[in-house]
Amino acid sequence: MAGDERSKGSSVAADLIDFLNASPTAFHAVEEAKKILKNAGYEQISERKDWSLEAGKKYYFTRNHSTIVAFAIGKKGVNDGFKVNTQTHLVPVLATSIKAELDKVISENGPVESGISTDGKKSSKKSKTDEQKHHSLLLQLLADEVGCEPNDICDFELQACDTQPSIIAGAVKEFVYSGRLDNLCMSFCSLKSLIDATTSESSLEDEAGVRMVALFDHEEVGSNSAQGAGSPVMFDALSRVTYSFSSNSKLLEKAIQKSFLVSADMAHALHPNYMDKHEDNHQPKLHGGLVIKHNANQRYATNAVTSFIFREIAAKHNLPIQDFVVRNDMPCGSTIGPILASGTGIRTVDVGAPQLSMHSIREMCAVDDVQHSYEHFKAFFQEFSDLDAKILVDA
Repeated sequence: MAGDERSKGSSVAADLIDFLNASPTAFHAVEEAKKILKNAGYEQISERKDWSLEAGKKYYFTRNHSTIVAFAIGKKGVNDGFKVNTQTHLVPVLATSIKAELDKVISENGPVESGISTDGKKSSKKSKTDEQKHHSLLLQLLADEVGCEPNDICDFELQACDTQPSIIAGAVKEFVYSGRLDNLCMSFCSLKSLIDATTSESSLEDEAGVRMVALFDHEEVGSNSAQGAGSPVMFDALSRVTYSFSSNSKLLEKAIQKSFLVSADMAHALHPNYMDKHEDNHQPKLHGGLVIKHNANQRYATNAVTSFIFREIAAKHNLPIQDFVVRNDMPCGSTIGPILASGTGIRTVDVGAPQLSMHSIREMCAVDDVQHSYEHFKAFFQEFSDLDAKILVDA
């Protein structure tokens, strides 16, 4: 890799590191994405209000503050060993009970009753903690963090997160080490590519479609929520954008048939110590570029046409591309690709950057592949409309 290319790749990876360190949860990731989009001139809109959209403008909205959809409208139309027991092994330790009792917090409403009177006899009074859904110490810690009183907290969503910062390391600084690479890496690369593909004044002049990114919550637990990929959030966005420019009910159907979805999740790279885990002719390697995923049982939504389109864009820009097919004797994971493809009828390709230690607290990918992903996605946004117009399948 030439010096200028290496510096560009390092720059994108460095931006990814900042994004990862600012995004320990889906809520943080959405907040960070909002900041990036605002700085790039994207306007926030609300699903609860009417939309007044304009061609050539850029928008975004959130759902539950854990899913975010951003889009830019073209000026021309619409477009076996140890197994972890999750019940007993993964419960986080907040504090020891003895320490918690010694340091028990006294709130404005007075001390929490211990149930023991001053004369040593048991009291009939109920402890306040008996009436609370959550431990008083946890509530106090949260209240101190957000600057309110414990009684002001109605409820909350908490996640235990690794506090080690994400870093670029390796013998020649070629690897990204971080938690949550799956799937914040693809989320960041798609977001950055959308922004950079819509930044210049002329970027949407000849665009006949809509360039969109949707970052969904709850992908790792099935996507079946009001803000997951199994929800109508993306279809709702497509519908509202379309009907903002025409009341013709048939226009949405035509727009869907002209649309193309890149389902971008991470991919399992070949590990030198476990080479037998990959099918002999499909062994994605670090630094080898985005991986196109195939599965005959539709665990991935890729087909011959969608893989061809994505591969053509790579060839035009001299970007490396790889293929993945799971071994016949091993189970295959899935992505949101089949969910969205079957729910909307949009042509879909499943892709992802190769990584090691997927779902571990510390994952690993290559700096080069961060750059490859960004460049591939950016080229897709810029050139898909022209390329698609030249491809005949059902004609």
